[in-house]
Amino acid sequence: MTTLRLFSQKFESIPVPTSWYLADLGESRGRQELFTRQSPQRLKVLREHALIESVVSSNRIEGVEVDKSRVATIVFGKSLLHDRDEEEVRGYRQALSLIHEHSKELLLSEKTILRLHSLTRGEIWDAGRYKDKDGDIIEKYPDGRSRVRFKTVSANNTPGFMRELTEHYDDAIKDHKIPPLILVAAFNLDFLCIHPFRDGNGRVSRLLLFLQCYQLGFEAGRYISLERLIEQNKERYYETLELSSLGWHEGKHDPWPYINYILSIMKMAYKEFDERLGRLQSPRGEKTALVIHAIDKALGPFRIAELQNECPNVSVDMIRKVLKKLRDKKQVECIGRGQNAQWRKTRNWELGNTQ
Repeated sequence: MTTLRLFSQKFESIPVPTSWYLADLGESRGRQELFTRQSPQRLKVLREHALIESVVSSNRIEGVEVDKSRVATIVFGKSLLHDRDEEEVRGYRQALSLIHEHSKELLLSEKTILRLHSLTRGEIWDAGRYKDKDGDIIEKYPDGRSRVRFKTVSANNTPGFMRELTEHYDDAIKDHKIPPLILVAAFNLDFLCIHPFRDGNGRVSRLLLFLQCYQLGFEAGRYISLERLIEQNKERYYETLELSSLGWHEGKHDPWPYINYILSIMKMAYKEFDERLGRLQSPRGEKTALVIHAIDKALGPFRIAELQNECPNVSVDMIRKVLKKLRDKKQVECIGRGQNAQWRKTRNWELGNTQ
């Protein structure tokens, strides 16, 4: 039984931690509207950066990786693609762009879900089609053993479950009895438990989360990559998904671990949005701020190439320019010589004072 069907039959109370998340996110959405009105031009670089991070992270969670030196070209360029992985990365970018540009017109329907899947899967034979064979979620161990972590909805029943899922979500949103963000997270849980596609379910689930948040006015995902935050917290992602899927078929599951996880990711995104926007409003400029943020995150010595990977939409000349200014202020120093020379922060490094 889907979570949304369960909620439609019986929804009594919200756990206290969930209430705290909802209150915090409500306040964050209010600040978001103020920030975006005050600094629309300054957010352009942040949007481009988030787009790249989202494309790379969401595919990497599913084991799809591409040459880091080609990321910006794949995401923003029109060059020929080298392989299947690059095709999937560009497809995810196209799906994100569709949501960015048409979120208000896109209905949360089976048609939209199939369209997003088609974009992310490219030219493969079952792109935009529900699975035609049963397939459980298998967990494999390093020693070669495996186990069925979750038994998904059968291929025959998938179309019916997906139709019911979208209808329940639409009805619940219009009914206004359950907080919309709870419905979004519950929908995400149900989608992953149904597992409607042979492959690409995780990527489509994240695109749908993105779309639903947009439609509710929670737009931190435009500027901070939700996919990157999920990747950085993927152990918790798998843990809460497993906890909340136990007993799902019988309607005896506990959806709150996973719901709280999704809300926590959104809260992290808004916290980072507030922090980054504060940096962007400093006089040093948007791209400089991104480079400084990447340096600040470095735990030890770093190379220029590593900063390029963190800031693929910032030129290498700009990165060198920022490093030179910081070196002149004795906040960073170069270790060694040549193209692969390392840099490190000095004791004078204070992110808040790197004007």
